[in-house]
Amino acid sequence: MGQAEDVVYILEQSGININNEKSLHSSIKQWYAIPGDRLEVKVDKYIIDLVREDSLIEIQTRNFSAIGNKLRELVKYNMVTLVHPIAIEKYIVTMDDSDKVISRRKSPKKGKLVDLFDELIRIPDLIDEEKFILEILMTKEEEIRCKDGKGSWRRKGISIVDRKLVQVVEKVTFKEGKDFFMFLPEDLPENFTNKDLAKILKVTVYKARKVTYCLRKMKIIKEVGKLRNELIFERR
Repeated sequence: MGQAEDVVYILEQSGININNEKSLHSSIKQWYAIPGDRLEVKVDKYIIDLVREDSLIEIQTRNFSAIGNKLRELVKYNMVTLVHPIAIEKYIVTMDDSDKVISRRKSPKKGKLVDLFDELIRIPDLIDEEKFILEILMTKEEEIRCKDGKGSWRRKGISIVDRKLVQVVEKVTFKEGKDFFMFLPEDLPENFTNKDLAKILKVTVYKARKVTYCLRKMKIIKEVGKLRNELIFERR
């Protein structure tokens, strides 16, 4: 993948799509782009972020439910790669309403690869599609906030206005169901519950339920019983 300043690409569509996109989305698109790529290309009734020969690349920073039907249509006749960033390191940059930086601090929150299931739960069926690839970018980013009095009361009126890419640390690619076996470590019991998985992965039970939901849809695990209110799973 080239750096933005080294890339020559063709922008086919202009207007609202470009004007309204956030910095993080735009920066990832430029990070991916290589010479000859076409950006904002109309394919059927959809605008595609990046087209490379016979491959379509879509970048979604959040809310997979908004793009699910689009992907299901496109993957019938095209090779489609969905790109999603997870911030393993985040800096909170707060500005005043004149765009002057007031503060910059490191967030205590650190994203992990398992966080992909927060979004994948919307489209686990696509993993079975031969022409579908999921690529996760582990990133460092800035979250830009504005002290404008319009934000959540939890943030004392400070609004989140943008996210900016600082660095891509790693890219992890999932091409088929078996690639998700990494989330079923060898020390996991043969028959396991969401609590067992949560303990092994060091996540909440709520997060573990998202993992097992997706893995069941991918036919990687199956439900084999119940222990009181706990479902019991095993690998297929």
